[in-house]
Amino acid sequence: MLVATRLATFDLRRYLVGALLWMPVHVVPLGGGLVLQQLFDQLSGHRPASLELSLWLCAAFVGVEIVRGIMIIIAWTYGVYWWLAAATLLRANVLRSVFTARGPAASRLPHSSGESVARMRDDVADAVDFTDESVSLMGTTLFAAAALAIMALIDPVITLVLVVPMIVIAVLSRALRQVIGRLHRRARVLGAAVTAYIGELFGGVLAIKTAGAEEAALERLREHNRRRRDAAVKDRLATDLLDAATGTTIELSIGLVLLLAAPAMRGGTFTVGDLALFTSYIGWLTALPRSIGTILYRLPQAAVATERLTRLMAPHETADDLSRNNGVWLHRDPPPPAAVRLVDADRLEVLEARGLTVRYGGGLHDVDLRLERGTFTVVTGAVGAGKTTLVRALLGLLPLDSGTISWNGVPIDDPGTFLVPGRAAYAGQVPRLFSETLRENLLLGRPATDAEIARALELAAFESDLADMPDGLDTMVGPRGVRLSGGQVQRATAARALVRTPELLVLDDLSSALDVETERVLWERIASRGPETVLVVSHRQAALERADHVIVLDRGRVAGRGPLGELLENCPEMRRLWSAERIREAEEGVGE
Repeated sequence: MLVATRLATFDLRRYLVGALLWMPVHVVPLGGGLVLQQLFDQLSGHRPASLELSLWLCAAFVGVEIVRGIMIIIAWTYGVYWWLAAATLLRANVLRSVFTARGPAASRLPHSSGESVARMRDDVADAVDFTDESVSLMGTTLFAAAALAIMALIDPVITLVLVVPMIVIAVLSRALRQVIGRLHRRARVLGAAVTAYIGELFGGVLAIKTAGAEEAALERLREHNRRRRDAAVKDRLATDLLDAATGTTIELSIGLVLLLAAPAMRGGTFTVGDLALFTSYIGWLTALPRSIGTILYRLPQAAVATERLTRLMAPHETADDLSRNNGVWLHRDPPPPAAVRLVDADRLEVLEARGLTVRYGGGLHDVDLRLERGTFTVVTGAVGAGKTTLVRALLGLLPLDSGTISWNGVPIDDPGTFLVPGRAAYAGQVPRLFSETLRENLLLGRPATDAEIARALELAAFESDLADMPDGLDTMVGPRGVRLSGGQVQRATAARALVRTPELLVLDDLSSALDVETERVLWERIASRGPETVLVVSHRQAALERADHVIVLDRGRVAGRGPLGELLENCPEMRRLWSAERIREAEEGVGE
């Protein structure tokens, strides 16, 4: 209920205007019933007959219906804006929590991206629809109160009969509330599983094709769909049974009204016009128990939706945070995003990590790291040695089991929210590009001049590639950058980090897809003209030869540290890695 109240009041003007526009839609039929009463009383002789008055009454009835139709169009058109605004508020708060919550980034999204998208789509709609139904409930309640008052003045007994279905539906809806909530939760969970699996299929097309697992993958998708379909049918069946019970009860009450009206009409206490009015109002009175039934079965659905959306947010956040108005810009353009403003204390002199221990993946065990300003440090090691785990833990992308990180001697409580552009920038081992232009992939919303972009591309050894693209920075790179080569994707990712002019640049296995000459140019430019402090994960000779300091990892522990020459003399693991790399690069040279 808190979420519903917040959604109704965060843009109160639109909500109230929409409600006021819907009110005439529900209230106007009161006038139509009164007009029909007068008209049929004239036609049946209960009132003095007048052709001219009858025509005017017919015209009035038509006018009432036209007004109601126009009001429906206006109210519906206006109400869409509030609905979309409320949905935007919920989605914005979930995204805000995901992107800004303290703690490791790996734990910020507890579900797959596909399931999260399903929740943002379906559960948001459920939560907003519950609040939206309150407008209909207010309108139908207002109509029912006025209509029942008018009908009670005509015949209180018959009017009482019409109240019975409302009570029955309320009791029935209350009894089915838990059942509907349970079935709806299962339907949403299985529906999200289908969306998540489809996302995984698209992401793993190459793996599926190379393994010849197309039929198995499709069969798994069919199984997911069968389970989702069964759950959705049960969910829909429960709500439809409630609707059917509502309709049946209403139809029975209409039959009772007709049975009670017949003797009253014979006795002269109930006119044809009264019957026309009752018949007219009965159709609209059915909207109240239906609205009550809808609200009662949407309530558990909204509760399920709120719970599922809240689980996407940070652990300490609740439904209160989900529905709070944190500044959603609906009526004008938002202000430009505030960049991290660096002061003298942010200027990196030394970044130090002590006793870093991570049990995630291969793990780290008591690793120390010291990065001084102006140094080019390379972390190397065999596959699975913990290189990527080290840099991701350092940047707050993985949770630390123990250890401390300090910036210029000041401990960092939450590296994930402190080591951000422009203090630090990161190009990961798996490049991530979006199906947008090259410019948008480099900036990701960050303002930058053409000169800044050009400098970043030059440092990333990408200027020649850009010159060969007819559309330049406006080139569409395709989903995940499929229109670029592997080396271009890696260097575009490096340029994205470099355009943020960070104090600390972190690059993870950046040059694995580059040819020897491009790799040499890349490391030469970054080492000589790039950011003051660079941390690189690499086993490539071109990077190691330019390193001021090398850290050798072996199964999550530091096997050696120091200049490359010293390590080649006194670190067996470094000598082994160096020899293996020389053999591999020699084989690549022969292959070329």
